[in-house]
Amino acid sequence: MSTRYAFSIDLDRCIGCQACVVACHAGNELGAGEAYIAVRDIVRGQSPDFWGSFAHQRCFHCAEAPCVGVCPTGTLSKWNGLTVVATEKCSACGYCTDACPFHVPHIYNNHVSKCRACLEAVQDGQLPWCAETCPSQAIRFGEREAILAEAKGRAAALQSRYPKAQVYGETQLGGLGLLMVLLDEPAAYGLPENPVIPAAQTVWQTAVQPASAGLSALAAGVMGLMFLFARRQHAREKAALHGAETAPAAEAAPAGEPEAVQPGEAHHD
Repeated sequence: MSTRYAFSIDLDRCIGCQACVVACHAGNELGAGEAYIAVRDIVRGQSPDFWGSFAHQRCFHCAEAPCVGVCPTGTLSKWNGLTVVATEKCSACGYCTDACPFHVPHIYNNHVSKCRACLEAVQDGQLPWCAETCPSQAIRFGEREAILAEAKGRAAALQSRYPKAQVYGETQLGGLGLLMVLLDEPAAYGLPENPVIPAAQTVWQTAVQPASAGLSALAAGVMGLMFLFARRQHAREKAALHGAETAPAAEAAPAGEPEAVQPGEAHHD
């Protein structure tokens, strides 16, 4: 059985330093204007009773990932609980951007752009750049079971100060690969309480995608027949041309005419 990995972000420990954003950008050699992580301030309440925290916008690595379900080229796929990207396959169709309930994937420079979980580093036994760099250890990465247990322990410990502290992502969409220790209700962070697969994806999977596959198969069949007919026609034309080339260059001399005498030969009556 393969390992299922996950991230966690403890928003009590997060200091909003943006180190994860910078490390991710540099480590993944992203282009100008491209980012896999965004961190913003949240301030609620009225003076003098302000409440502040930080919100992280990044891929949640859903177990039941809508973006994977609608991707027609296999650009997006699952690997050990993570939603990974094969950029070279992307057609920039944008289906994933519409399917994601968290509005994470976007098209950048004609390909989908989102967190790839630093796949090559993880496969080599290393940590993703964000978890490696976080100075307050707010971002953790590892086997999901252990990460979830740790997050639950943190949420329970925080409830004396934050009664609504909770773990977000334990069950949503089959269990997220990004677990967040929230200090308040999900809505305070702009997160849906119960994210759902958009109706557009259901239509895609039950109608459009099968129809597209059928049309693709039909198109392939038609192209195959056209190729077969063209090949047979070419064979006929080639056979006709070959027959013309092997025919006698000149017809036999008419009966009754003497055969031509070569120089130096005597003619006998």
